[in-house]
Amino acid sequence: MNFGGVNETVVTREEFPLDKARQILQGETIAVLGYGVQGPGQSLNLRDNGFNVIIGQRPGKTYDKAVADGWVPGETLFSIEEAARRGTIVMCLLSDAAVLSVWPTIKAGLKPGDALYFSHGFAITWPDRTGVVPPTDVDVIMVAPKGSGATVRSLYLEGRGINASYAVEHDATGRALERTLALGIGIGSGYLFETTFHREAISDLTGERGALMGAIQGLFAAQYEVLREHGHTPSEAFNETVEELTQSLMPLVAAKGMDWMYANCSTTAQRGALDWKDPFHDAIKPVMERLYESVRSGHEAQISIDSNSKPDYREHLNEELRQMRESELWRTAETVRKLRPENN
Repeated sequence: MNFGGVNETVVTREEFPLDKARQILQGETIAVLGYGVQGPGQSLNLRDNGFNVIIGQRPGKTYDKAVADGWVPGETLFSIEEAARRGTIVMCLLSDAAVLSVWPTIKAGLKPGDALYFSHGFAITWPDRTGVVPPTDVDVIMVAPKGSGATVRSLYLEGRGINASYAVEHDATGRALERTLALGIGIGSGYLFETTFHREAISDLTGERGALMGAIQGLFAAQYEVLREHGHTPSEAFNETVEELTQSLMPLVAAKGMDWMYANCSTTAQRGALDWKDPFHDAIKPVMERLYESVRSGHEAQISIDSNSKPDYREHLNEELRQMRESELWRTAETVRKLRPENN
């Protein structure tokens, strides 16, 4: 397909139907390790699509959730060690920190000809930092859905499919690519975009820290604070910063693009946006360059590894999230959301 003048490889469900995926993975045991973020959506979709799936999960609340979803202890639900041993395709859907801690266990369960599957390139891209070096006699593959595990599941249940990236890092069997595509179709992907582990990991970490999450929160907070400091009320500052963007303008951008959204705003908004987009671009791009280099060098990966490995990581995370949640900006959001038309 052509993307802005650049041709890329994209696989669709029409050219790679579900029946073909089932045929390719016939006789395989797909072991999904981890039932946290991506695990439920991908495993349930695979199960519903007729594949042979088992779960590997430690005891606890997440294990209980797997039982509630119909996975049977001793039949389709096992320890991580047992599931890794039983699987011919080992889908490593644990958090990055968890992968590091249980990698020796996962590696011990891999057999020649198995496939080791990831949904994120992190562990493989920085092996000097993660210690994840797969055996040379297994396929190393990836399907990375472009959304949360909950979205993977909800879009599937709606009869739609989430877009995903795919990559083959190592082809030990000569079947790595067909296994990858079959799994991508099996988890419910609509379109599969070719990438590499390295490119996926760097773009993913940059996006999370940039426009997807980090930059947008920084932008929201900065504009809200300026409006409040100059006498605007909380509701006014929030509506002009967050509410109109998320509820009105972003749906237009998603449907038709930024130019179409500009064309459907007032002439005053058009002129101001066109005049100010370049100053914002020029101010932000150096920050994005610094961010990209921090990701590319592995510095961000190391920060994540060090932080997530601390025994009190969860306590510190919850405190940072509490501070954000209890800020005036997001407490205002609670009231504004109640006033949306669908809630009245």
